[in-house]
Amino acid sequence: MTEIRDEQQPDEAVVDDVDESQVDSTTDDEVVEDDDIRDEGDIAADYIEELLDIADLDGDLEIDVRDGRTYVSVVTEGESNLQRLRTGEAVDALQQLSRLAVQAETGEFSRLILDVDGSREARKRELDELVDKAISRIEAGAASAALPPMSSYERKLVHDLAAERGYSSDSEGEGRERHTVIRPIAETSA
Repeated sequence: MTEIRDEQQPDEAVVDDVDESQVDSTTDDEVVEDDDIRDEGDIAADYIEELLDIADLDGDLEIDVRDGRTYVSVVTEGESNLQRLRTGEAVDALQQLSRLAVQAETGEFSRLILDVDGSREARKRELDELVDKAISRIEAGAASAALPPMSSYERKLVHDLAAERGYSSDSEGEGRERHTVIRPIAETSA
């Protein structure tokens, strides 16, 4: 079962009275771009659904588009054998395979995000705690605190969490060793 939800932007207005001469103000490219986002989710959902069937795993798929990025979630109700796929490594591997499936069909690089039964939210809570510990080290006198290597998506979450707490952060290193370093924001003298 696949469900598609698009979030309406708060500044969008609904217009009831339309002057027929101004109806087609969007270009074909803009419409195709929106369709591409939906297609990306459908392609990934079909691919994941096939994998779940092959592995005899239970789960329903939901597709969501936020800020131009496709999110595909595998969800369950009650008891499920989906727990085997909730580890970070398994989710990252499935996400990469899904992105490759989309790229093979569309010819375009995919930035979709995959969540398996709430694994992304659980990881965000872990990262939140990790950022708190790093900030505690800085407040205890450390000039900076380096976190372990993580994916670009997780580093983005860390950057956002650090900024929310009034700290700066940078990604350092290459490849699998790329990690985030948190620092106090340098005070400027007036």
